[in-house]
Parts: sequence; C-alpha cells; structure tokens
Amino acid sequence: MKSVVIDHVPKKITGMEFSALTPTEIIQQSEVEVITRDLYDIEKPGRQAKQSGAIDTRMGVSSAKPGAIGCKTCNGNLTECHGHFGHIKLALPVFHIGYFKNIITILQSVCKCCGNILLSDTHKRQFLMELKKNGTIDNLKKMNILKKILEQCKKQRRCHNCGAINGVVKKAAAGGTSAALKIVHDTFRWVGKKSPPERERWIGDWREVFNKNPELEKFMKKAFDDLNPLKVLNIFKQIKPEDCELLGMDPLKNGRPETYLWRYIPAPPVCIRPSVMMQDSPSSNEDDLTVKLTEIVWTSSLIKQGMDRGIGINQMMEQWDYLQMSVAMYINSDSVNPAAMPGIQGIGGGSSGNNSKVKPIRGLCQRLKGKQGRFRGNLSGKRVDFSGRTVISPDPNLSIDEVAVPMRVAKVLTYPERCTRYNIKKLQKLIKNGPDVYPGANYVLKKYEDSRRNLRFGNRENVAKQIQIGDIVERHIEDGDIVLFNRQPSLHRLSILSHYAKIRPWRTFRLNECVCTPYNADFDGDEMNLHVPQTEEARAEAINLMGVKNNLLTPKSGEPIIAATQDFITGSYLISHKDSFFNKAEFTQLLSMMSNANMHFDIPPPAIMKPCYLWTGKQVFSLLIKPSSQSPVTINLDAKNKVYLKPTNPLWPNEMSANDGFVVIRGSQILSGVMDKSVLGDGKKHSVFYTILRDFGAKEAAEAMNRMAKLCARFLGNRGFSIGIEDVTPAAELKAMKEDMVETAYEKCDDLIESYESGKLETQPGCNEEETLEAKIGGLLSKVREEVGDVCIRELDCMNAPLIMATCGSKGSTLNVSQMVAVVGQQIISGNRVPDGFQDRSLPHFPKNSKTPPSKGFVRNSFFSGLSPPEFLFHAISGREGLVDTAVKTAETGYMSRRLMKSLEDLSCQYDNTIRTSSNGIVQFTYGGDGLDPLDMEGNAQPVNFKRSWDHSCNVTHIKNRDVAVLLPYEIKAVVDSYLNPLEDRLVRYDNIGQVVKEEEKDEVKFIDQFDAERNFYQQVREFIFAKADELAKVRETLQLPAYSNSDDLNNLDVQQINSMEADTPASIVIKQLMNITENVINEFLKIAIFKYKKAKVEPGTAVGAIGAQSIGEPGTQMTLKTFHFAGVASMNVTLGVPRIKEIINASKTISTPIINAVLVTDDDERSARVVKGRVEKTLLSDISMYIQDVYKESRAYLEVKIDLDTIDKLQLELTLENIVTNIVKAPKLKIQFEDVSIVGNNKIMINVADSFGKSSTTTTTTSSKEPVSEEIAIFHRMQQLRRAVPSIVVKGLPEIARAVINVKDDGTRELLVEGYGLRDVMATEGIIGLKTTTNHVLEVYQVLGIEAARSSIVNEIDYTMSSHGMAVDPRHIQLLGDVMTYKGEVLGITRFGLAKMRDSVLQLASFEKTTDHLFDAAFFMKKDNIEGVSECIILGQTMSIGTGAFQLIKPNFVSDLDLKPKSLLFEQHFDDRAKIY
Repeated sequence: MKSVVIDHVPKKITGMEFSALTPTEIIQQSEVEVITRDLYDIEKPGRQAKQSGAIDTRMGVSSAKPGAIGCKTCNGNLTECHGHFGHIKLALPVFHIGYFKNIITILQSVCKCCGNILLSDTHKRQFLMELKKNGTIDNLKKMNILKKILEQCKKQRRCHNCGAINGVVKKAAAGGTSAALKIVHDTFRWVGKKSPPERERWIGDWREVFNKNPELEKFMKKAFDDLNPLKVLNIFKQIKPEDCELLGMDPLKNGRPETYLWRYIPAPPVCIRPSVMMQDSPSSNEDDLTVKLTEIVWTSSLIKQGMDRGIGINQMMEQWDYLQMSVAMYINSDSVNPAAMPGIQGIGGGSSGNNSKVKPIRGLCQRLKGKQGRFRGNLSGKRVDFSGRTVISPDPNLSIDEVAVPMRVAKVLTYPERCTRYNIKKLQKLIKNGPDVYPGANYVLKKYEDSRRNLRFGNRENVAKQIQIGDIVERHIEDGDIVLFNRQPSLHRLSILSHYAKIRPWRTFRLNECVCTPYNADFDGDEMNLHVPQTEEARAEAINLMGVKNNLLTPKSGEPIIAATQDFITGSYLISHKDSFFNKAEFTQLLSMMSNANMHFDIPPPAIMKPCYLWTGKQVFSLLIKPSSQSPVTINLDAKNKVYLKPTNPLWPNEMSANDGFVVIRGSQILSGVMDKSVLGDGKKHSVFYTILRDFGAKEAAEAMNRMAKLCARFLGNRGFSIGIEDVTPAAELKAMKEDMVETAYEKCDDLIESYESGKLETQPGCNEEETLEAKIGGLLSKVREEVGDVCIRELDCMNAPLIMATCGSKGSTLNVSQMVAVVGQQIISGNRVPDGFQDRSLPHFPKNSKTPPSKGFVRNSFFSGLSPPEFLFHAISGREGLVDTAVKTAETGYMSRRLMKSLEDLSCQYDNTIRTSSNGIVQFTYGGDGLDPLDMEGNAQPVNFKRSWDHSCNVTHIKNRDVAVLLPYEIKAVVDSYLNPLEDRLVRYDNIGQVVKEEEKDEVKFIDQFDAERNFYQQVREFIFAKADELAKVRETLQLPAYSNSDDLNNLDVQQINSMEADTPASIVIKQLMNITENVINEFLKIAIFKYKKAKVEPGTAVGAIGAQSIGEPGTQMTLKTFHFAGVASMNVTLGVPRIKEIINASKTISTPIINAVLVTDDDERSARVVKGRVEKTLLSDISMYIQDVYKESRAYLEVKIDLDTIDKLQLELTLENIVTNIVKAPKLKIQFEDVSIVGNNKIMINVADSFGKSSTTTTTTSSKEPVSEEIAIFHRMQQLRRAVPSIVVKGLPEIARAVINVKDDGTRELLVEGYGLRDVMATEGIIGLKTTTNHVLEVYQVLGIEAARSSIVNEIDYTMSSHGMAVDPRHIQLLGDVMTYKGEVLGITRFGLAKMRDSVLQLASFEKTTDHLFDAAFFMKKDNIEGVSECIILGQTMSIGTGAFQLIKPNFVSDLDLKPKSLLFEQHFDDRAKIY
C-alpha cells in the first residue's frame, strides 16, 4: 500500500499578454511559404497536396482516416500533430480590417509628411506624465487620456516639425464596398478664413485644368489625398518610438504602428480548416479559409507579375483593391459585401448575372464571435460526457433529495470507483455482470496501463480475478450515487441541484413534486438533464453545496422554495379540516402511510372520548411534525391561513377565527387552524417547514416534508378528489342575482355615458372627459365582477372541489371559480377596454362610437353558460395578448439576466468582509451594510424573528419556570444589560489612525465602522425585551401594584421583600399567567437571537454578485412586460415591469415616463398648490388667449392677441401682460424686437410686423427664382410664420415640463406630480420643498445631486418596481447592483459600454459581446489579462477565486528575527579582520 508521494505542483496561467505578430515573427513561426493557388498536385497519382499550396502537409493534416499521410514537419497524425503555421508574402501591403479604426486614429494624430505627432513639446510632456504617473493606471483612465491626446492632435493644423498642413483623415466611404477600405486625407478642410499659400497653389492648379476640361469641375469636391497602404506604411515607419507611447502602444514590447498593416499573412494550420472528402466522388469540399487563402495568393502573384512586367495603373489598382477586400474578408467576412467584389480577369468573383446572391463565408472573426463562436460555444460553455436527458414525471414516494433514474440510463452513465480492500468483492461481481446486466461495469482501468479495457469484449471472469487494489472500475450508477439534476432555462442557482440516485425501471426521471418549484418544472412533457460528477471531491462538493436539503430556501429573499405544492396542500387541508375525525384504525393507517409503516409514533389520547374514540386531523399533523418523544422537534408558531376571517367578537383572540383560519402551534401541538398553502407552501416565512428548518436544521425539515408528501398522496388516492360539471353549475337564485347585478351595473354605465355625451361629467384630476369616463366605467365593471364573485363564493357548497382548491391555495383563486360559475367579466387589453378594430367601433354590428359595456369587451356570461361569438372574440384577443407578452418577455429578461450576470459574476465576499471584484476593486465595505446573508433572514430582511423566538423561548422553558418568580421590570432590564454589555464592549471603535475613539465622540458620523450593524442588532434585541418589561410594568399598574420600571422606584426594598409581599396574592397569580418573564426565558431568548445573528453573517468566498444577479434577473421572468401603474392619479402612467428594470440597469438617458415627485410647502391648501403648479407647468400663449388674428391696415400689419384674464385667474398663474410681452420677445428663432410689441387696453397685445421686416424686405429672396420679392409678399410670409409660431410660445413655467398634476393623497395632503425632466429647476421653484423632491430618472439625479444620490435612486427604483409586482427581493441584492453601477464615480449601465469601463479583463469582455473588437483592441494597446475573474478562469479551465476556490492558505515559514537582518558582505568581513590585525 505504501508508495512515495511525488509532489507535482500544477502549473497555473497567471496572465495573458496580447499583441500583434511582427512580420519577423510570422516568418519565424512559419514552416512553409504558400506561393501557389493549386491545392492538389494533378501530376502525381492520388489526391496529394501540392507543395507550397494552401493545404501543404508541412502545415499539418486534416484527415484521421487510416492510411492518411502524416504531417511532414513532425510526422504525427491528426491526434498527435496540432498543426503548424505557414505564411503568404504579399506583393503590396494592405490594411488590417481589425485595426482599421486604430490606423485612422494614428493618422489623425501624426503629420502626414514627416510622421511627427501633432503635439507641442509641453503637451507631449504633460500627457506622458499623465500616462506614467502613479504606477499602473486602469483601462478607463488610460483610454480617457488617449482620447484627450487624439482631440488635441485633431485641433493642430500645422506640423510642429515640418510645418506641413494637416487636414481631416477619414474613411473614403461607408458600407461594404472597396471604398470603405480606403483612407483619404482632406488636406484643406477647416483651414480657416485666411487661405494659406498651399491652398492657393492647389486651387490655381485646378483652374488650369478646368480651363482645358471644364466638365471636370464637378469632381473638384471629391479630390482628396489618397492614403494607400504603401503610403501609410512609410508614414508609420517615420513615427518615433517615444511618440508610440502617446498613441497607446508600448515601444518596450516592440509596439510599432507598422505592425498593424499586413505585409505577410500567416496561414493557419490545416487542421482548423479541414477538407471534407466527398463519399461518392474523388473530389473534396474545401473550407472557406482555404479558398480565401488561395484567392489571396493568386491576387498577390498577379500583382507581382504585373509589377515585374509592367501593367496599367488602373488594372493594378483594381487588383490591389481586390487583394485588400480578400484579406479583409478572410479576417472578417461582414466587412465586405460579397456582391461588391469586383470581377477581375482570371480571378473569381464579380457580380455578373446569377451569383449576385453570394453566401457570406465564415471568416476568422465569425468563428470567434456569437453564441456558437469559439468563446461562448467552446470555451465558456462546452458539451459534456456523463450526462443524460429524458422526460420527467412525479413520484411522491421518493424522498425530496432523491431522483429516480431509469435503468437504461444507469447502464450508460458510469462512475469510476477505485478498488480498495473494502469493495473488491462488489467490484468483481460488477465486472462479471459486464455492461449489459444491471448492476454491472463498462470499463476497467488497470493501475499500470494507459488505456481502459472495454468489458464488452474479452474474458470478464479473468479480468475480475486479476483486479487489484488501486485499479479503477467504471461501474453503473447504483442507489445512493450523487448526481446533479438540472432544468433549462437555468435562471438561478437552484435550477441545478444535487440528488441521490434511485435506480428504477421504465424510462423517465422521477422526482418528488415538492422539488418542482426551484426547477420551475411541471409534468406536461418537460425534459431534464442529469450529470454524474466523476471524482470524490466533486461528489462531496455537489452534495454539500448543491444538495436539495441545503437549498430549501431561495437566496433571493430567504423564503422557503421547496415545500408542499398543489395536491399535497389539498390533501393537508382536507385532513386538518375541522370536520375530519378518524377512528383508531384510520388514524394508525394514516400514520403508517406517512412513514412507510416502519417508524415509532407516540399516539396521543383521542380528542373525542364518547360515544367512541376519535382523533382529529390536527393530531395527525402534530405527529407529522413530532412523531415521538425521541424527536427533538419542538416548534411554536402563530400564522394566519390563506383565508382568515376575524373573530365575530373583536375582543376575542385571533385563534377564535370564524373559519378556523388562524394557526397556533405550541410545543409541536396544533391547537387551531388548518394546514393550507400559507402554513405548508413555499414563499412564506411563517410556514411549518421553515420553522423546523430554522430551529432544528434541514434534515428534520426534509424528513417532515417526506412524511407530508407520502401522507397526502396516499390519503387523496384513497379519498378521491375530482372536479365535475355539477361543481360549476350555478343555482337558480345565484343566476337571478347575477343577472340583476349586471343589469344594475349596465344602467349605471348608461347614466355615465349620457352625462359624458351631454358634457356634464366631472373630470378627474389630470384627465379629460373620455379618460374619466373610461376610468369610471372600468371601476364599475370590475366592482360588479367582484361582487358577483363574492356572492358566488358564499352560495357554493363548502365541499365544492374548485372552491376547496381556491381556499387552501393549492391551485387557482376565487376569481377563477366565479368566472366558471357566474361571470367572466371585463376583458382588458394593455390596460384598457377592448379598442376599436373597425371604424369607430370594436365590431361592425355595434353602433358607431358606442361606449356600452358589451361593445367594449364586457363578458356577462360564465364559462359554464358559454360565451356568445362577440364575447368569445374579445376573450380570444385578451388571451392572445398574454401569449405574445410571454414570448417577448422571455427573450427580454434572458438577455437582461445575462448582462447582469456578466457584470456581477466576479464579486465575492473577502476575508476582511469587503465585497471586491476579482481585480481587487472594492465595491462595498460590508455586504449590504450589515454583512448578513439574505438566505438567513427570518423577518423582513431581519436576521431574527423576535416574536416567534420569544414565544419559542417561553414554551421551551415553561416547565422550568413554574416555580420561579416573575422578574420585576427593572430586573429584566438588568439581566439583558448584563448579557449584552460584554458583547458590545468587545466592539471597540477606532479612528483612522488606530486610536480608540473617546466616549463623547462615538456618535459622530466620521467614526462609523464595520461593527455598527452588530451594535444596532444588540440595540434592537434590547429594545424588544425592554418593550416587554414596559408591558409588564403597565400590567402591574393596572393591578394596582408598583411598576418598578427603574431601580430608583424600589423605596429601599430589596427583591426578596417585594416577592414575599406579593406572593400568592391574586395579582401575582394573574401576572404569572399573563407575563411569565423569568431569567430562564430571557437567557434562552438571548441565546437563540445571538446564535442566529452570528450564523446569518455572510461567509467569505460567497459569490454575492452572481447570487444578486440571479435574484434580480429571475423574478423578471414572472413580471408582466408592459405594465402601467397609475401613480395615485388616473392619468399619470408610470412604466413598470421588465421595461422599467431595463431602463434602470441600462442607465438610459431618456426614459418613457419621467416623473418628478414634488413636495409642497403648504400641502393642505388647494389654491397654493395651483399657484405652484402654474409656476412649474409649461403654459403656452394659446392656452391663455381667446384668439390670435392677423390684421392688415393700409399703413401697417400686425398680429393681435387677446388674452383671457379669467383663465389666468382660475389657473392661479402669476402672469401680467408685461411678463407675456417679455416672453414673446425672448422666444427663440422668431427675432421679434421689443419695440414691435405693444399692449393695447387691459387684455390685448399687438405684434407689429411691417416695421420689423421693412428694412430687410427688399433683400429677401424666394427659393424658386433669384429675383427680389415685393414687400407685401414678404410681410405676408412673415405674418403667416408668426401666426404658426406665436401660439406655442411658452409664457410661464419650465419649457421641459409637459404637465403637472396635483395629487390628493389618502391622508388629505397634496403633492405635485410633474411629468418631464428638469429636477433642478423644480427643486428651485418657490413653494416646493427642494430637499424632499425626487425624480425617477437616475441620470438626472446623478447630474443634480451627485453619485450617492444616484445610487440610492437606483436602489429605490428597482425596489419599487419589484415590490409593485409582488416580488420579494432582499434589499442587499439591489444595493449591490446599485453599488456596482456607481462605484467608479459615475453611473455605468449594465451594457457592453458600461462593462468595458468597469472591467479591464480582455477575456471577460470578449466572452460577453463584440468579441473580436475587444481582442483587436487588446492587441493594439498591448493589454495584459491577469486571469483573475470568473469568465477568464472558466475559459482557461482554472480554479476561480470564488466559493471553494477562495481559500488563500498561508504556510508558516518559521523565520526568526535574526534571519531577517542583512548579512555582512564577504569582503567587508575580511576588511574587518584585516583592520583587527593592523
């Protein structure tokens, strides 16, 4: 057994540097120069690759067939030889399409004559300092500096070195033509007013040409300096090395601009562009890259021949263009439109006739980018072995952490088990069974052999006999093996969990229905995937981190997600109902059902003794929670049921509920209430399973859930539970009542429509008449459906199956029941009633402009009675909307989740409790402000549910407390302080230089530290118990006893005296019954609270970013897509749902409904609210004028505006005619002079037209002819222009704001809701409290109030959107997202642009979007990727530093202080010795 351990430290890639290959490097790594376009040698027998062709065998081989020729360089076959590069020498240089933008940038920055950078020496020094200062600067800063350099260079017209003029450098054209790959230099653009001598010479030369050929004049504007690759190469060669640094390159690493032009092209190995041999014919199909390489070789050789022999310049340029396009297409096939490839003699291509629709080739870029590209398709995600997929089906007899695996799957998926002396017998048996008999084995790997032995062949008996300890047997999966089970789409981490396998016959994977929720699975044909981890380490990690028992709660909010569903809830409800009684046989039968009849139960005394022993269903459930006295589970719980009716007498406690709708559990005994969704289901923190899990661990909770699943499935199977037509048949009275109620509602609607048509309808704030009518009718009709529904629910029998399901919450709602039985109700399409599909009506047989309920989609029938054709159509319309919505939403939220995941993936909690990115940037100092894990939150984002823990402590210590005296209020406080003070004293507060902060300064904000959250928690605990003490004091006062709230109240009595005085008095007995607070209770409670708090701390290594991204992305799939919500006022729509979340995380500049919520100084007065509204809301001249007319008289023409002073008064506008005149004059673009506007009388304004235009009227020209226009016509034109423009002049308010609505809140106060942008102006408006005014536009908050305000705005907006959809997401996740978007000091959206600013890692950005752009960029700027983040580690197959990879173990080195002192140098020692001698 003993062997020498050899320590091989695995090598780890710690960084990747990017750069482009220089021509020398291309030639050095090349094995062959490709010089011919022929692929195969026709002269030789067989299809042999041509020497120096594109598939020369010196570059490797692409066929693995037996007998295929090996590689000529290394003699390997396809599996051994990874291929070798070749190269092509180009006759002329061409641009590299990947660096095309960078080449233009360099040309814009340097002189086109001498190659000198267009910066003065001072600027050069300044920018170099910025680039080199404080060591390494991050990517974002470096790019900003380079941007500044480029802008500075563009401003410089003359070169500082040679004095040459530099103009604008740009692409010759856009699109996919050959011109798009050319660069031109427009030398004389922007030369300024004074024309330089060079330009004069240039124009003079043109004039000479025009004299001879006047038709050439139209081409003058297109005459630019053409910067062809050869010219550019020469300019680049002149650039000095020190200038390269200012262009973003690194001259120390051979960063030279000429590297980014193609002179030699590397030919990739043959194996990445394999030839596909055809089956029937001897021919072969070549890869796109090979074809393109041959094209490049051929074109290059044509150019070379032409240059040698002499060739026409036009033909030569055409061939050069073709070479340029071929090379561009070879790199990126999208860059060139294949149809635009010119046809050249002897070269393929050309857009003649039939091949105008050319299929684009797959260039190198296309192989890297996109979902199927190398990065996302083969590096970030791969296909795996040892996985199976089949349909799933339910099986309540399985435990929740098991999955039934079909035998045929178990035979194929294997696990490599190492042979030991303990399992050798078992493995020998498995080997003998072989691959076809279950349980068997498929392969054996002997210790000293390289390859596995297939047990399908050979003598298995011999193999079994020869097996030794240390050999590996790949055996079939057996019961108890650990597997991973997963369903796509995997939206959160619970979509893949670890189960124990249970091998069963037949063909489906089976799982307990309780585990459907995390997978979001149902059994209508869903398929799921199963993976088998292949090492012991992987299995251990899988079951401990991903096991079902360890994931009963969702990290989104800490709610239970694996709990009773559907039938289980129905069964539990029927068993625990008040009417359920069982005799002993039935009772023991139920107990056997829940336990497979192999478990001991302590049967309690029967609830009913006479006339016969009967047990209740509640007793069954009490035993389900705690089967016997050996079980440690003792839970105490108060919870409302799904349907809870208050007690008939308001003084009675909750458990006296009229419908038995309040659950009270004490000491694991159910005292009242039924078991329904709110007590057993998911998503509730007051459920039975959650309580067991929090107090006694996951194992007990899982076992209770298994018992519940078996009991309910078997009970319902015996009892039967079905739904029939009689369940939805309404009684005659119900029908009559329904018809009556609907008719009444119709009459009310008719009255409303009548008052609308006669103009008597009073409008609601911010709405016009039509909107008001719609809102009122909508309210009426939804009310009638609710009322009919309530009546229907009351009338139905209590054992009605649909009603039972709705009541206990297993499926459906009372609305569904009432739709089946009574009335379907109003059909809503995107928030409104059914719109008009025909002209002015919804269907052709309704009268035009009809607003009656039937014509607008009210369905008065029920599903039982059947819908009429129009009703059916309306119902189908609204059904279609739901389907379309779902389809669109899936794609939207999927992309949103991916972006969130990519930007948050590498955030994790470190050992110092900070949240950092992989490159060590701090995003939060303490996770969520308090360092607690959302998974462990009991209350609403609080670590301990104090009330439940207190009840539990009282119950647990009940027996101990019988003979102990109740503490006095001041004693309670003393006990608490003696427990908590030492804990608080440990948390010492230091200042920034490590000195202890003085007592009096402790509350100052500047001394805040990481322990503040813990101090706050202790304070909350203290306040909770002090509240109990105060309550006790009140009770004592009620009973005429001294309160003793403080020790000062004692009047020199000690505690013994007080206790003996009060002993056995009626008052003390009452107190003992009501408030039995003893030291035991308090200590137990404090112990539980402190333990839970410590346990709730977030662990170092937790991938908080990934969990946060999933917790925000996953609820998105349940949100509706287009939701409008009325912000208190019927007319103010606020976008919600997925589009709103998208706006926030994109940090959009324009949002669909910007609303500023302004708080008024006097919020109880309607008039002052109107005044402020007038100050803010944009008022146009047309809003306050009676008429605007043009008047022509003999002497003059003017525009007359009559102002309606009544309107100004009613709207409370602070406007005078003088203000209006000022605003008219200030109006932009109208150029009205002040002297032309005059006030006539008390309500008219005249705008004079003739005088203002008289001066310039003669020079005015019309567009059609160049003759002057008469003055009359000019005045008429001007008048008409003013007639159109004047009504829309803003005379009052802020121009950006469309409207403001006064909203009366529930408490009677008023606020102003302002639609539009302009937060700063609104805040500064008189009458508004600026400090309380907010907007829902994040970027505006950032610009006006700064980055911290923007962060809290992001957090609040996402929280508001989530909560208005009923999604419970822990605030810590949302805070983390807010911090990530703002921690760089500006608001960065979660988009590819924001991500590029947040992260420096090239591989991470490349694996997200725009793959090739990031790679080319990285090569140009010579970036280095330090392989720290999650994406990079996955791509390179390394362990990431998150989760179990977060350990940073430090080995002690046992170095003493003496060893650290510098040794004296050798010659110094000799020198000292010599000195001593002398």
